[in-house]
Amino acid sequence: MGKVKIKRKSTLIDMTAMSDVTVLLLTFFMLTSTFLQKEPVTVLTPSSVSEQKVPTSNVVSVLVSPQGKVFLSVLGEADPNVAGGEWGTEPIRKQILMNAVNLYNEQHPSNKIQLTDAQVDAFTKINMFGMPFQALPSFLSMSQTDQDKFLSDMNNPATGIPVNDNKDMAHLNDFQIWLRAIYNSGNENLQSVMKKGEGIAVKADKDTPYSTIHDVLDNLQTMKMNRFSIMTALKTEND
Repeated sequence: MGKVKIKRKSTLIDMTAMSDVTVLLLTFFMLTSTFLQKEPVTVLTPSSVSEQKVPTSNVVSVLVSPQGKVFLSVLGEADPNVAGGEWGTEPIRKQILMNAVNLYNEQHPSNKIQLTDAQVDAFTKINMFGMPFQALPSFLSMSQTDQDKFLSDMNNPATGIPVNDNKDMAHLNDFQIWLRAIYNSGNENLQSVMKKGEGIAVKADKDTPYSTIHDVLDNLQTMKMNRFSIMTALKTEND
């Protein structure tokens, strides 16, 4: 008796619908995700039980490395249409830079710095910066790769914004000049949250020297910025 031949069926599976769903999910997550901004050094913050999140707009971030180097970052309005786009991140960074350079030159008439339009434009693209004012022109003329190397070199004496316990408001240190320039940027929303303490976030490593942290917090208080947030990592069950 002959064998019954079983008719073979096609194993082809139409993946079109699944591909469409995958693309839609990928697009959704890309549009709703908040990407981490690049920082010059990895900082391990102390842990706490606070679940309050750092704002993603109108915020000044102060980063202090384990070696005691100080860096700054400024984010403007999240909605580019607010005030006609005048206070978006790049425009407000440009205004802050102009304020800071003008103030620095007023206090250092014999040692002024000058920036080109290209250097100013380069500053608006930088998420976080940290160097003395005298090193600013050369830094802004570097390629992005060289800028990253400069900021990540913790052994470089020109890395980090100079900060001390200065109390003389007629002769501000570099860190204080940046703080005043940021506060006087003209963005009322940023100024308002800085007054409330919601617009300034200090992020320091658990091994950062106390003396540097003391100077940073003391400078904020000297500039009448008495309310600020300390960034921490959420405490786990093992902590």
